[in-house]
Amino acid sequence: MKELGIKKNFLAIEKEYSSYKTSEIVIISAPYEKTVSYGKGTKNGPKEILDASHYVEFYDEELDRELCFEKGICTLEPLEISKLSPKSALSVIYKRVKKTLDDNKFPVVLGGEHSITSAPARAFNEKFENLSILHFDAHSDLRESYEGSEYSHASVMARVAEFNKKIVQVGIRAQCIEESRFIKEQGISTFYARAIRTGAFPKGWQNEVLSKLTDNVYISFDIDCFDPSIVSATGTPEPGGLFWDETMDILKLVGSKKNIVGFDLVELAPEKTKPESNYIAAKLVYKILNYAFQNK
Repeated sequence: MKELGIKKNFLAIEKEYSSYKTSEIVIISAPYEKTVSYGKGTKNGPKEILDASHYVEFYDEELDRELCFEKGICTLEPLEISKLSPKSALSVIYKRVKKTLDDNKFPVVLGGEHSITSAPARAFNEKFENLSILHFDAHSDLRESYEGSEYSHASVMARVAEFNKKIVQVGIRAQCIEESRFIKEQGISTFYARAIRTGAFPKGWQNEVLSKLTDNVYISFDIDCFDPSIVSATGTPEPGGLFWDETMDILKLVGSKKNIVGFDLVELAPEKTKPESNYIAAKLVYKILNYAFQNK
């Protein structure tokens, strides 16, 4: 596994803090795009996140630390999967994540379209007992198949549910009736964006989300969970999404009370006229890392 150097790695950090051997955190780029159905460009997401990360500050003022220098963050060369079938691409991603987990690293997967999530989720599910999946998204992604593919980005959580139904969804605001029925029949905990916004949870929606999670948590974050006023460079922007601070609140809470074991960030579709979306995605990666390691 080859490492990216300071000019291309996450946060542009020196080899002393970014080698695979010495780093606790490993960034895996999975620039895969085969089943997008509206806006395109997610295959460019990982590179643009890495490029934008060069302008993210090392120091997190909220947690008063420079995590990258304490733990080390290695960025591996992107996986060569763009020409593979969905099934083959998922196999490559799964093997890479499994290898890093076997080496006791903390993997972070950058997509690409959301279909890539079933591969790391499977590897984490095999590694950790009592694992739940915290899924941030505008869409529930629980269709059995979409546009003829069971590996569609719109079906990724249906694939995850085949091996782990302890899924907690946050920010959902677009789905078909079959997905609604799946949620009710399979007991998927879903926090709809509209319910969050209208105060449907008297004790606070963040606490309600926390109560549904198990000890170990894997996070899958589709960038379209954010309201388009925050991030618009994504395949299917949906109005009525989450805002930055409330999202940081739930991520910090989960990191303080649960064991975040890894995460992915998907569905950034970079646009030249909207570079702020790339930067926000890069900032989000570093914030999740800081929250995940706040007790470590």
